[in-house]
Amino acid sequence: MTIDYRRGALGAVAAALVAGGLAVSAVAQPMKIRISTPAVPGDWHAEMLYLFEEYVERSLPGQIDVEIHLNATLFKQGTEPAAMQRGNLDMAMISAQDISKQIPEWSIFTAGYVIRDPEHQRKVFASDIGAEMHQLVKDKMGLQILSVAYLGTRQLNLRKVRDVRTPADLKGVKLRMPGSETWQFLGKCLGADPTPLAFNEVYLALKTGTIDGQDNPLPTDQKAKFYEVTEQIVLTGHLVDAVFLAISGKTWEKLNEEQREVFREAAQVAAFFNNNNRIRDEAKLVEFFKEQGLTITEPDREAFRKQVQECYLNSKYAKDWPEGLLDRINAIQ
Repeated sequence: MTIDYRRGALGAVAAALVAGGLAVSAVAQPMKIRISTPAVPGDWHAEMLYLFEEYVERSLPGQIDVEIHLNATLFKQGTEPAAMQRGNLDMAMISAQDISKQIPEWSIFTAGYVIRDPEHQRKVFASDIGAEMHQLVKDKMGLQILSVAYLGTRQLNLRKVRDVRTPADLKGVKLRMPGSETWQFLGKCLGADPTPLAFNEVYLALKTGTIDGQDNPLPTDQKAKFYEVTEQIVLTGHLVDAVFLAISGKTWEKLNEEQREVFREAAQVAAFFNNNNRIRDEAKLVEFFKEQGLTITEPDREAFRKQVQECYLNSKYAKDWPEGLLDRINAIQ
């Protein structure tokens, strides 16, 4: 599928960038760029990749062939960084949790209630903080981050209605979280019993009762149709999450400077497209879920924030955070 990115305000930005691109000559065999993602069809993260594909291929005719694999059909969620490092995968949207496995300093972005909202997230990664953290990824993992995309603000989504006011009310709840240690730790800090499970297994697990709930941003809940097998959303807002569109250093080295510039531009346009649509959707999805019959509740968010922050500050993770980094993040308004 393709997206006509010339429509609307975003389209004007994309079209202008394409029009201003440097002229290139076609080559006999285009370089294939394989992208793996757990995103489901229709999700804005899937759509942004198709926009990236269209932008690159139009800007570099005959040079690049972008191949997108959705639903984690090429590589399982969380395995993409290692695949890129081995040279088996060209690009992926990776998480701070993925990165923190190899760069402990990045665990600060996996902590609940650190990033306040999407605008705060944008400003943090556009600052010298973002430049420093991206450089760590390049130096220590051999991956080049091209853009930061808003994943959404994560909320709890429960199979059965439950009175959840404080973290204590989640005791014994089997809450699906991705399998990495940092994700599991966040689940524990929320007061739940975190259960590792691949994203593409969540729907059936909710349907059969293997798990009691899962956490994701509201747009993801909608696109994955989790509302069909759950009854409640608890608006904890515990993590303002991001994904990072990254390219293997091995692939990056094969690109010339002109191609690299197009990739950077395409990634920025794609992230802008995703962020605008995702933020817009989040603003109206509470009403959508109410229409689907789900119960929407608001807990004592301050009680959650207090417990989660204390949980992190007293953990091994905080010991890995660069001195003063939390204060620098908090100072960005």
